[in-house]
Amino acid sequence: MANAELEKYIEAFHMMWDNYPESVRLIDRTFTVLAGNKAYTAMGGATDVKCNVGDPAFHRGCQAMASLKSGQTKTIKTDVEGVAWESYWVPVAGRDDLYVHFTNGINETMAKMQQKD
Repeated sequence: MANAELEKYIEAFHMMWDNYPESVRLIDRTFTVLAGNKAYTAMGGATDVKCNVGDPAFHRGCQAMASLKSGQTKTIKTDVEGVAWESYWVPVAGRDDLYVHFTNGINETMAKMQQKD
């Protein structure tokens, strides 16, 4: 993907998602985080890193590839640290290599985990 074209997607992502209260990321087919909203960066999230590193429990049930393959939003509900999560993988319209990923409930889970430390 040309750099100028990618920048347009990143700009559109920020316009739509920067004020969403949960962490949201724009990710490519290689699981590289291309952009993150304000909530993502506030919790220390970075770009140009793989999204699928860290505790495997946080990646259980990942639907990224299924979403890209079908071109349809995929969602799962689960419970992590006693908090109900609802995760979404939303393919970018007209693309087979980009998706938006977010999980409602992650802020509460992260707060509980930080209290344990």
